[in-house]
Amino acid sequence: MPDVKERAARKEPGAAESASRESRGGNTRESASSAQGHRSRMTEKAYDPSKLEERKSSSSSLEGKGKDTMPSDFWDHLKEQLSAVPPDFSCALELLKEIKEILLSLLLPRQSRLRNEIEEALDMNFLHQQVDRGDLNVSYLSKYILNMMVLLCAPVRDEAVQRLENISDPVRLLRGIFQVLGQMKMDMVNYTIQSLQPQLQEHSIQFERAQFQERLNKEPSLLNHTTKWLTQAATQLIAPSTSCSDTQDPSSSDDPSPSDAAVPEPLSPAMVLSQGFLNLLTWDPSNEEFPETLVVDRTRLQELESQQNQLTILASVLLVASSFSGSVLFSSPQFVDKLKRITKSLVEDFNSKPEEVMQTVSEQVTQEIHQSLKSMGLDALSSENTVSLVGQLKNIAKKENCVRSVIDQRIHLFLKCCFVLGVQRSLLDLPGGLTLIEPELAELGQKFVTLTHHNQQVFAPYYTEILKTLISPAQALTTKVGSL
Repeated sequence: MPDVKERAARKEPGAAESASRESRGGNTRESASSAQGHRSRMTEKAYDPSKLEERKSSSSSLEGKGKDTMPSDFWDHLKEQLSAVPPDFSCALELLKEIKEILLSLLLPRQSRLRNEIEEALDMNFLHQQVDRGDLNVSYLSKYILNMMVLLCAPVRDEAVQRLENISDPVRLLRGIFQVLGQMKMDMVNYTIQSLQPQLQEHSIQFERAQFQERLNKEPSLLNHTTKWLTQAATQLIAPSTSCSDTQDPSSSDDPSPSDAAVPEPLSPAMVLSQGFLNLLTWDPSNEEFPETLVVDRTRLQELESQQNQLTILASVLLVASSFSGSVLFSSPQFVDKLKRITKSLVEDFNSKPEEVMQTVSEQVTQEIHQSLKSMGLDALSSENTVSLVGQLKNIAKKENCVRSVIDQRIHLFLKCCFVLGVQRSLLDLPGGLTLIEPELAELGQKFVTLTHHNQQVFAPYYTEILKTLISPAQALTTKVGSL
Protein backbone atom coordinates (compact mmCIF):
# COMPACT_ATOMS: atom_id res chain seq x y z
CA MET A 1 0.00 0.00 0.00
CA PRO A 2 1.46 3.45 -0.87
CA ASP A 3 2.07 5.70 2.09
CA VAL A 4 0.10 8.83 2.84
CA LYS A 5 2.48 11.28 1.17
CA GLU A 6 2.68 9.23 -2.01
CA ARG A 7 -1.08 8.85 -2.12
CA ALA A 8 -1.63 12.56 -1.53
CA ALA A 9 0.83 13.54 -4.25
CA ARG A 10 -1.12 11.75 -6.93
CA LYS A 11 -4.66 12.41 -5.72
CA GLU A 12 -6.84 14.12 -8.29
CA PRO A 13 -9.22 16.99 -7.51
CA GLY A 14 -12.29 14.74 -7.64
CA ALA A 15 -15.82 15.64 -6.75
CA ALA A 16 -15.47 14.96 -3.05
CA GLU A 17 -12.39 17.11 -2.76
CA SER A 18 -14.04 19.84 -4.83
CA ALA A 19 -17.05 19.75 -2.57
CA SER A 20 -14.87 19.94 0.52
CA ARG A 21 -12.79 22.76 -0.86
CA GLU A 22 -15.90 24.71 -1.83
CA SER A 23 -17.19 24.39 1.71
CA ARG A 24 -14.10 26.17 3.00
CA GLY A 25 -15.11 29.36 1.17
CA GLY A 26 -18.79 29.17 2.03
CA ASN A 27 -18.78 31.89 4.67
CA THR A 28 -17.17 34.39 2.33
CA ARG A 29 -19.71 33.77 -0.39
CA GLU A 30 -22.55 33.95 2.09
CA SER A 31 -21.47 37.33 3.49
CA ALA A 32 -20.86 38.73 0.00
CA SER A 33 -24.30 37.72 -1.24
CA SER A 34 -26.66 38.64 1.55
CA ALA A 35 -29.78 38.67 -0.64
CA GLN A 36 -29.25 35.00 -1.60
CA GLY A 37 -27.99 33.78 1.76
CA HIS A 38 -31.11 34.22 3.83
CA ARG A 39 -32.53 31.21 5.54
CA SER A 40 -36.22 31.16 6.08
CA ARG A 41 -37.64 30.55 9.50
CA MET A 42 -38.28 26.95 8.48
CA THR A 43 -34.81 26.11 7.12
CA GLU A 44 -33.08 28.12 9.83
CA LYS A 45 -34.69 25.90 12.41
CA ALA A 46 -34.08 22.63 10.62
CA TYR A 47 -30.51 23.18 9.46
CA ASP A 48 -28.84 25.20 12.18
CA PRO A 49 -25.27 23.75 12.46
CA SER A 50 -25.40 24.07 16.24
CA LYS A 51 -28.53 21.89 16.22
CA LEU A 52 -26.72 19.36 14.07
CA GLU A 53 -23.89 19.30 16.58
CA GLU A 54 -26.37 18.76 19.40
CA ARG A 55 -28.09 15.91 17.57
CA LYS A 56 -24.73 14.33 16.80
CA SER A 57 -23.61 14.52 20.40
CA SER A 58 -26.82 13.00 21.68
CA SER A 59 -26.49 10.00 19.37
CA SER A 60 -26.04 6.54 20.88
CA SER A 61 -23.30 5.75 18.35
CA LEU A 62 -19.60 5.94 19.11
CA GLU A 63 -19.44 9.23 17.25
CA GLY A 64 -22.08 10.67 19.58
CA LYS A 65 -20.09 9.54 22.62
CA GLY A 66 -16.79 10.89 21.36
CA LYS A 67 -16.10 13.94 23.49
CA ASP A 68 -17.41 12.85 26.88
CA THR A 69 -17.48 9.15 27.67
CA MET A 70 -15.00 7.78 25.12
CA PRO A 71 -11.86 9.52 26.47
CA SER A 72 -12.36 7.99 29.91
CA ASP A 73 -13.91 4.60 29.06
CA PHE A 74 -13.70 3.54 25.48
CA TRP A 75 -10.12 4.48 24.66
CA ASP A 76 -8.75 3.08 27.91
CA HIS A 77 -10.69 -0.11 27.32
CA LEU A 78 -9.44 -0.30 23.72
CA LYS A 79 -5.85 0.03 24.92
CA GLU A 80 -6.31 -2.75 27.44
CA GLN A 81 -7.82 -5.04 24.81
CA LEU A 82 -5.08 -4.43 22.23
CA SER A 83 -2.36 -4.88 24.89
CA ALA A 84 -3.78 -8.20 26.06
CA VAL A 85 -2.19 -11.50 25.07
CA PRO A 86 -3.75 -12.57 22.82
CA PRO A 87 -5.24 -9.22 21.76
CA ASP A 88 -8.98 -8.65 22.01
CA PHE A 89 -10.28 -6.83 18.93
CA SER A 90 -13.98 -6.44 19.84
CA CYS A 91 -13.75 -2.68 20.53
CA ALA A 92 -11.46 -2.18 17.55
CA LEU A 93 -14.02 -3.81 15.26
CA GLU A 94 -16.77 -1.59 16.61
CA LEU A 95 -14.61 1.48 15.99
CA LEU A 96 -13.61 0.37 12.47
CA LYS A 97 -17.27 -0.16 11.59
CA GLU A 98 -18.08 3.40 12.71
CA ILE A 99 -15.11 4.80 10.79
CA LYS A 100 -16.18 2.95 7.66
CA GLU A 101 -19.66 4.49 7.87
CA ILE A 102 -18.20 7.99 8.24
CA LEU A 103 -15.88 7.50 5.24
CA LEU A 104 -18.79 6.32 3.11
CA SER A 105 -20.88 9.33 4.20
CA LEU A 106 -18.17 11.66 2.86
CA LEU A 107 -18.53 10.32 -0.69
CA LEU A 108 -20.66 11.82 -3.42
CA PRO A 109 -23.07 9.52 -5.28
CA ARG A 110 -20.92 9.23 -8.40
CA GLN A 111 -17.81 8.08 -6.52
CA SER A 112 -18.66 4.43 -6.90
CA ARG A 113 -15.04 3.30 -7.33
CA LEU A 114 -13.97 4.75 -3.99
CA ARG A 115 -17.11 3.37 -2.36
CA ASN A 116 -16.30 -0.14 -3.61
CA GLU A 117 -12.71 0.22 -2.47
CA ILE A 118 -13.73 1.22 1.08
CA GLU A 119 -16.36 -1.54 1.22
CA GLU A 120 -13.71 -4.07 0.23
CA ALA A 121 -10.90 -2.78 2.47
CA LEU A 122 -13.16 -2.51 5.53
CA ASP A 123 -15.43 -5.47 4.87
CA MET A 124 -16.63 -6.34 8.34
CA ASN A 125 -17.19 -10.04 7.59
CA PHE A 126 -13.61 -10.35 6.37
CA LEU A 127 -12.29 -8.41 9.39
CA HIS A 128 -14.18 -10.75 11.73
CA GLN A 129 -12.53 -13.68 9.96
CA GLN A 130 -9.12 -12.07 10.51
CA VAL A 131 -9.94 -11.66 14.20
CA ASP A 132 -10.87 -15.34 14.41
CA ARG A 133 -7.52 -16.23 12.84
CA GLY A 134 -5.72 -13.76 15.12
CA ASP A 135 -4.10 -11.80 12.29
CA LEU A 136 -6.07 -8.51 12.22
CA ASN A 137 -3.54 -5.79 11.38
CA VAL A 138 -4.83 -2.61 13.08
CA SER A 139 -1.79 -0.55 12.04
CA TYR A 140 -2.25 -1.47 8.38
CA LEU A 141 -5.94 -0.56 8.47
CA SER A 142 -5.19 2.72 10.24
CA LYS A 143 -2.74 3.65 7.53
CA TYR A 144 -5.30 2.81 4.84
CA ILE A 145 -7.87 5.02 6.58
CA LEU A 146 -5.31 7.85 6.72
CA ASN A 147 -4.72 7.51 2.97
CA MET A 148 -8.45 7.76 2.33
CA MET A 149 -8.75 10.80 4.62
CA VAL A 150 -6.03 12.56 2.61
CA LEU A 151 -8.15 12.05 -0.51
CA LEU A 152 -11.42 13.21 1.01
CA CYS A 153 -10.58 15.99 3.45
CA ALA A 154 -11.01 19.70 2.81
CA PRO A 155 -7.78 21.75 2.66
CA VAL A 156 -8.52 23.14 6.11
CA ARG A 157 -8.07 19.59 7.50
CA ASP A 158 -4.84 18.76 5.60
CA GLU A 159 -2.59 19.77 8.48
CA ALA A 160 -4.58 17.78 11.04
CA VAL A 161 -4.42 14.65 8.87
CA GLN A 162 -0.69 15.08 8.29
CA ARG A 163 -0.09 15.31 12.04
CA LEU A 164 -1.67 11.89 12.43
CA GLU A 165 1.11 10.35 10.29
CA ASN A 166 3.60 10.87 13.11
CA ILE A 167 1.59 8.96 15.71
CA SER A 168 2.89 5.45 16.24
CA ASP A 169 0.72 4.38 19.17
CA PRO A 170 -2.26 2.55 17.59
CA VAL A 171 -4.81 3.75 20.15
CA ARG A 172 -3.73 7.38 19.95
CA LEU A 173 -3.76 7.12 16.17
CA LEU A 174 -7.28 5.67 16.05
CA ARG A 175 -8.46 8.31 18.50
CA GLY A 176 -6.97 11.07 16.35
CA ILE A 177 -8.46 9.56 13.19
CA PHE A 178 -11.89 9.41 14.77
CA GLN A 179 -11.75 13.04 15.93
CA VAL A 180 -10.63 14.40 12.55
CA LEU A 181 -13.23 12.28 10.74
CA GLY A 182 -15.89 13.89 12.91
CA GLN A 183 -14.69 17.30 11.74
CA MET A 184 -14.65 16.15 8.11
CA LYS A 185 -18.21 14.90 8.45
CA MET A 186 -19.36 18.31 9.69
CA ASP A 187 -17.50 19.92 6.77
CA MET A 188 -19.54 17.79 4.38
CA VAL A 189 -22.79 18.51 6.22
CA ASN A 190 -22.13 22.27 5.98
CA TYR A 191 -21.28 21.98 2.30
CA THR A 192 -24.47 20.03 1.65
CA ILE A 193 -26.52 22.66 3.46
CA GLN A 194 -24.93 25.44 1.41
CA SER A 195 -25.56 23.49 -1.81
CA LEU A 196 -29.22 22.96 -0.96
CA GLN A 197 -29.78 26.46 0.37
CA PRO A 198 -31.11 28.04 -2.85
CA GLN A 199 -33.66 25.23 -3.28
CA LEU A 200 -34.62 25.37 0.40
CA GLN A 201 -34.98 29.15 0.20
CA GLU A 202 -37.17 29.00 -2.88
CA HIS A 203 -39.30 26.24 -1.37
CA SER A 204 -39.76 28.28 1.79
CA ILE A 205 -40.77 31.38 -0.18
CA GLN A 206 -43.33 29.47 -2.21
CA PHE A 207 -44.68 27.68 0.86
CA GLU A 208 -45.15 30.86 2.91
CA ARG A 209 -46.72 32.68 -0.03
CA ALA A 210 -49.16 29.82 -0.65
CA GLN A 211 -50.11 29.76 3.02
CA PHE A 212 -50.80 33.49 2.98
CA GLN A 213 -52.76 33.29 -0.28
CA GLU A 214 -54.95 30.60 1.24
CA ARG A 215 -55.77 32.93 4.13
CA LEU A 216 -56.31 35.85 1.75
CA ASN A 217 -58.84 33.82 -0.25
CA LYS A 218 -60.87 33.38 2.93
CA GLU A 219 -60.31 36.94 4.20
CA PRO A 220 -60.32 39.47 1.31
CA SER A 221 -59.57 42.30 3.76
CA LEU A 222 -56.36 40.64 4.96
CA LEU A 223 -54.13 43.24 3.26
CA ASN A 224 -55.85 46.33 4.64
CA HIS A 225 -53.24 47.08 7.29
CA THR A 226 -50.42 46.33 4.85
CA THR A 227 -51.89 48.80 2.36
CA LYS A 228 -52.20 51.48 5.04
CA TRP A 229 -48.61 50.84 6.19
CA LEU A 230 -47.19 51.31 2.68
CA THR A 231 -49.41 54.32 2.02
CA GLN A 232 -48.07 56.04 5.14
CA ALA A 233 -44.50 55.30 4.04
CA ALA A 234 -45.15 56.78 0.60
CA THR A 235 -46.78 59.87 2.14
CA GLN A 236 -43.71 60.42 4.33
CA LEU A 237 -41.46 60.37 1.27
CA ILE A 238 -43.68 62.70 -0.74
CA ALA A 239 -43.97 65.24 2.09
CA PRO A 240 -40.91 64.62 4.29
CA SER A 241 -40.73 66.09 7.77
CA THR A 242 -38.81 69.35 8.13
CA SER A 243 -37.62 68.39 11.60
CA CYS A 244 -34.45 66.71 10.36
CA SER A 245 -31.76 69.18 11.27
CA ASP A 246 -28.91 66.79 10.65
CA THR A 247 -28.14 68.18 7.21
CA GLN A 248 -29.16 71.79 7.78
CA ASP A 249 -26.59 74.44 8.62
CA PRO A 250 -27.70 75.91 11.98
CA SER A 251 -25.61 79.01 11.38
CA SER A 252 -27.65 79.96 8.32
CA SER A 253 -30.48 82.38 9.12
CA ASP A 254 -31.76 82.70 5.55
CA ASP A 255 -34.98 80.88 4.75
CA PRO A 256 -34.77 78.93 1.50
CA SER A 257 -36.80 80.35 -1.33
CA PRO A 258 -39.22 78.08 -3.22
CA SER A 259 -36.79 77.93 -6.13
CA ASP A 260 -33.99 76.79 -3.84
CA ALA A 261 -36.03 74.03 -2.19
CA ALA A 262 -34.94 70.53 -3.10
CA VAL A 263 -37.22 68.74 -5.49
CA PRO A 264 -38.31 65.39 -3.95
CA GLU A 265 -36.82 62.36 -5.61
CA PRO A 266 -39.35 60.32 -7.62
CA LEU A 267 -40.77 57.43 -5.66
CA SER A 268 -39.70 53.89 -6.32
CA PRO A 269 -40.83 50.60 -4.77
CA ALA A 270 -37.48 50.22 -3.01
CA MET A 271 -37.77 53.64 -1.41
CA VAL A 272 -41.30 53.05 -0.16
CA LEU A 273 -40.52 49.57 1.15
CA SER A 274 -37.34 50.67 2.91
CA GLN A 275 -39.20 53.53 4.57
CA GLY A 276 -41.99 51.17 5.55
CA PHE A 277 -39.63 48.63 7.09
CA LEU A 278 -37.82 51.38 9.00
CA ASN A 279 -41.14 52.63 10.36
CA LEU A 280 -41.67 49.19 11.90
CA LEU A 281 -38.60 49.74 14.09
CA THR A 282 -40.46 52.57 15.83
CA TRP A 283 -43.89 50.96 15.83
CA ASP A 284 -46.20 51.92 18.68
CA PRO A 285 -46.98 48.67 20.57
CA SER A 286 -50.53 49.89 21.21
CA ASN A 287 -51.18 50.24 17.47
CA GLU A 288 -52.98 47.05 16.48
CA GLU A 289 -52.86 47.80 12.75
CA PHE A 290 -49.59 45.94 12.24
CA PRO A 291 -49.04 44.87 8.59
CA GLU A 292 -50.49 41.42 8.02
CA THR A 293 -47.51 40.38 5.89
CA LEU A 294 -45.12 40.95 8.79
CA VAL A 295 -47.00 39.46 11.71
CA VAL A 296 -44.69 36.43 11.94
CA ASP A 297 -41.68 38.78 11.96
CA ARG A 298 -42.99 41.12 14.66
CA THR A 299 -40.89 39.63 17.48
CA ARG A 300 -37.75 39.84 15.34
CA LEU A 301 -38.53 43.44 14.46
CA GLN A 302 -38.95 44.30 18.12
CA GLU A 303 -35.57 42.72 18.84
CA LEU A 304 -34.02 44.80 16.05
CA GLU A 305 -35.66 47.92 17.45
CA SER A 306 -34.19 47.22 20.89
CA GLN A 307 -30.75 46.57 19.40
CA GLN A 308 -30.95 49.75 17.31
CA ASN A 309 -31.96 51.83 20.33
CA GLN A 310 -29.05 50.50 22.36
CA LEU A 311 -26.65 51.30 19.53
CA THR A 312 -28.05 54.83 19.38
CA ILE A 313 -27.28 55.33 23.07
CA LEU A 314 -23.86 53.67 22.76
CA ALA A 315 -22.83 55.83 19.79
CA SER A 316 -24.16 58.96 21.51
CA VAL A 317 -22.11 58.23 24.63
CA LEU A 318 -18.96 57.61 22.58
CA LEU A 319 -19.48 60.80 20.56
CA VAL A 320 -19.92 62.96 23.66
CA ALA A 321 -17.00 61.32 25.46
CA SER A 322 -14.68 61.77 22.47
CA SER A 323 -15.46 65.49 22.33
CA PHE A 324 -14.06 65.89 25.85
CA SER A 325 -11.19 63.40 25.93
CA GLY A 326 -9.76 64.21 22.52
CA SER A 327 -8.20 62.01 19.89
CA VAL A 328 -5.42 60.66 22.13
CA LEU A 329 -7.64 58.31 24.10
CA PHE A 330 -9.96 57.43 21.23
CA SER A 331 -7.05 56.49 18.98
CA SER A 332 -6.49 53.57 21.37
CA PRO A 333 -8.58 50.53 20.35
CA GLN A 334 -8.18 49.11 23.87
CA PHE A 335 -9.68 52.22 25.46
CA VAL A 336 -12.56 52.35 22.99
CA ASP A 337 -13.33 48.65 23.46
CA LYS A 338 -13.33 49.01 27.22
CA LEU A 339 -15.62 52.05 27.07
CA LYS A 340 -17.96 50.16 24.76
CA ARG A 341 -18.07 47.15 27.08
CA ILE A 342 -18.87 49.36 30.06
CA THR A 343 -21.61 51.23 28.23
CA LYS A 344 -23.16 48.14 26.62
CA SER A 345 -23.52 46.38 29.95
CA LEU A 346 -25.24 49.40 31.48
CA VAL A 347 -27.64 50.40 28.69
CA GLU A 348 -29.40 47.02 28.63
CA ASP A 349 -31.91 48.46 31.14
CA PHE A 350 -32.17 51.83 29.41
CA ASN A 351 -35.80 51.46 28.28
CA SER A 352 -37.10 50.81 31.79
CA LYS A 353 -35.06 53.45 33.65
CA PRO A 354 -33.24 55.84 31.26
CA GLU A 355 -32.35 58.57 33.79
CA GLU A 356 -30.93 56.12 36.30
CA VAL A 357 -28.97 54.26 33.64
CA MET A 358 -27.45 57.43 32.17
CA GLN A 359 -26.51 58.64 35.64
CA THR A 360 -24.50 55.45 36.11
CA VAL A 361 -23.08 55.65 32.60
CA SER A 362 -21.92 59.24 33.12
CA GLU A 363 -20.14 58.28 36.35
CA GLN A 364 -18.47 55.18 34.90
CA VAL A 365 -17.40 56.85 31.64
CA THR A 366 -16.03 59.93 33.42
CA GLN A 367 -14.09 57.73 35.83
CA GLU A 368 -12.64 55.68 32.98
CA ILE A 369 -11.55 58.82 31.10
CA HIS A 370 -9.87 60.21 34.23
CA GLN A 371 -8.01 56.95 34.88
CA SER A 372 -6.90 56.57 31.28
CA LEU A 373 -5.64 60.15 31.05
CA LYS A 374 -3.73 59.65 34.27
CA SER A 375 -2.16 56.36 33.14
CA MET A 376 -1.00 58.04 29.91
CA GLY A 377 0.54 60.94 31.81
CA LEU A 378 -1.93 63.47 30.40
CA ASP A 379 -3.72 66.28 32.16
CA ALA A 380 -6.96 65.29 33.82
CA LEU A 381 -10.22 66.93 32.86
CA SER A 382 -10.86 70.21 34.61
CA SER A 383 -13.71 70.31 37.11
CA GLU A 384 -15.65 72.48 34.67
CA ASN A 385 -15.23 69.99 31.81
CA THR A 386 -16.08 67.10 34.12
CA VAL A 387 -19.36 68.71 35.13
CA SER A 388 -20.15 69.47 31.49
CA LEU A 389 -19.31 65.90 30.40
CA VAL A 390 -21.51 64.37 33.09
CA GLY A 391 -24.34 66.73 32.22
CA GLN A 392 -24.22 65.99 28.49
CA LEU A 393 -24.09 62.25 29.09
CA LYS A 394 -27.09 62.40 31.44
CA ASN A 395 -29.03 64.44 28.88
CA ILE A 396 -28.85 61.51 26.43
CA ALA A 397 -31.68 60.00 28.48
CA LYS A 398 -34.04 62.56 26.91
CA LYS A 399 -35.61 61.62 23.58
CA GLU A 400 -35.23 65.17 22.29
CA ASN A 401 -31.49 65.23 23.04
CA CYS A 402 -29.73 66.68 19.99
CA VAL A 403 -26.86 64.17 19.87
CA ARG A 404 -29.20 61.22 20.32
CA SER A 405 -31.57 62.49 17.61
CA VAL A 406 -28.76 62.94 15.08
CA ILE A 407 -27.28 59.50 15.80
CA ASP A 408 -30.73 57.92 15.54
CA GLN A 409 -31.31 59.57 12.14
CA ARG A 410 -27.93 58.39 10.90
CA ILE A 411 -28.49 54.79 11.97
CA HIS A 412 -31.86 54.81 10.21
CA LEU A 413 -30.18 56.19 7.09
CA PHE A 414 -27.56 53.43 7.34
CA LEU A 415 -30.27 50.76 7.54
CA LYS A 416 -32.06 52.27 4.56
CA CYS A 417 -28.80 52.10 2.58
CA CYS A 418 -28.35 48.47 3.69
CA PHE A 419 -31.77 47.61 2.28
CA VAL A 420 -30.98 49.16 -1.11
CA LEU A 421 -27.21 48.70 -1.46
CA GLY A 422 -26.33 45.87 0.90
CA VAL A 423 -24.40 45.92 4.17
CA GLN A 424 -20.84 45.93 2.87
CA ARG A 425 -21.33 48.89 0.53
CA SER A 426 -23.17 50.82 3.23
CA LEU A 427 -20.24 50.37 5.63
CA LEU A 428 -17.81 52.02 3.20
CA ASP A 429 -18.92 55.58 3.95
CA LEU A 430 -20.29 55.77 7.47
CA PRO A 431 -21.31 59.25 8.66
CA GLY A 432 -19.63 60.86 11.66
CA GLY A 433 -20.43 59.34 15.02
CA LEU A 434 -20.96 55.81 13.68
CA THR A 435 -17.45 54.67 12.85
CA LEU A 436 -16.75 53.54 16.41
CA ILE A 437 -19.69 51.12 16.33
CA GLU A 438 -19.01 49.72 12.86
CA PRO A 439 -18.95 46.01 13.96
CA GLU A 440 -22.23 46.42 15.83
CA LEU A 441 -23.79 48.27 12.88
CA ALA A 442 -22.70 45.50 10.50
CA GLU A 443 -24.46 42.93 12.68
CA LEU A 444 -27.61 45.04 12.94
CA GLY A 445 -27.62 45.78 9.21
CA GLN A 446 -27.24 42.12 8.28
CA LYS A 447 -30.13 41.09 10.52
CA PHE A 448 -32.28 43.86 9.06
CA VAL A 449 -31.43 42.93 5.47
CA THR A 450 -31.96 39.22 6.11
CA LEU A 451 -35.40 39.76 7.60
CA THR A 452 -36.65 42.38 5.16
CA HIS A 453 -35.35 40.74 2.00
CA HIS A 454 -36.88 37.40 2.90
CA ASN A 455 -40.20 39.07 3.66
CA GLN A 456 -39.94 41.03 0.42
CA GLN A 457 -39.33 37.88 -1.61
CA VAL A 458 -42.29 36.11 -0.05
CA PHE A 459 -44.79 38.94 -0.44
CA ALA A 460 -43.42 40.65 -3.58
CA PRO A 461 -46.59 40.08 -5.67
CA TYR A 462 -48.79 41.71 -3.04
CA TYR A 463 -46.43 44.64 -2.45
CA THR A 464 -46.19 45.23 -6.22
CA GLU A 465 -49.95 45.48 -6.62
CA ILE A 466 -50.28 47.89 -3.68
CA LEU A 467 -47.38 50.07 -4.82
CA LYS A 468 -48.79 50.42 -8.31
CA THR A 469 -51.44 52.70 -6.83
CA LEU A 470 -48.88 54.76 -4.90
CA ILE A 471 -46.23 55.50 -7.52
CA SER A 472 -46.40 56.52 -11.15
CA PRO A 473 -47.41 53.78 -13.61
CA ALA A 474 -44.17 54.23 -15.57
CA GLN A 475 -42.03 53.56 -12.52
CA ALA A 476 -44.24 50.66 -11.45
CA LEU A 477 -43.52 49.00 -14.79
CA THR A 478 -39.78 49.66 -14.85
CA THR A 479 -39.02 48.81 -11.22
CA LYS A 480 -40.71 45.77 -9.76
CA VAL A 481 -40.53 44.89 -6.10
CA GLY A 482 -39.39 41.34 -6.67
CA SER A 483 -36.39 42.44 -8.72
CA LEU A 484 -34.77 44.46 -5.93
